[in-house]
Amino acid sequence: MSEPAFFISHFRVKEGKLDAVRQLTRDVAQRLEAQKPRTVLFLSFLDEQGGVIHFLHAFPDAQSMDAHFEGSDERAGAAYELVSPLGWEFYGRISDAALETMREAADSSGATLSVHPDYVAGFLRLVPAT
Repeated sequence: MSEPAFFISHFRVKEGKLDAVRQLTRDVAQRLEAQKPRTVLFLSFLDEQGGVIHFLHAFPDAQSMDAHFEGSDERAGAAYELVSPLGWEFYGRISDAALETMREAADSSGATLSVHPDYVAGFLRLVPAT
């Protein structure tokens, strides 16, 4: 059985860019929903001050995460005009290629990177039990 993979990314919103971040995030969410069917969760949340945005991503397995990362350079290029990376958290076993890419991104930006590879147990319920 494959193990799920999950990551959270944190970005500081650049001064005066909050409305543009909101719009770009909505646009990206629509594109990802249409183009990345193996991404089972993509959510974004702003902190109370609107200065930090957090993205949650979930995948059924590491290969699905790799598919999600295809084209991420283009998405990041547009986003980095509006936000600065603060850090990434990875949960589950991810591919060596994805991990290396994120280590390089963290090193070049000064962002944090934490990796928690050992899945223990859990579930994702897409439809609430009745």
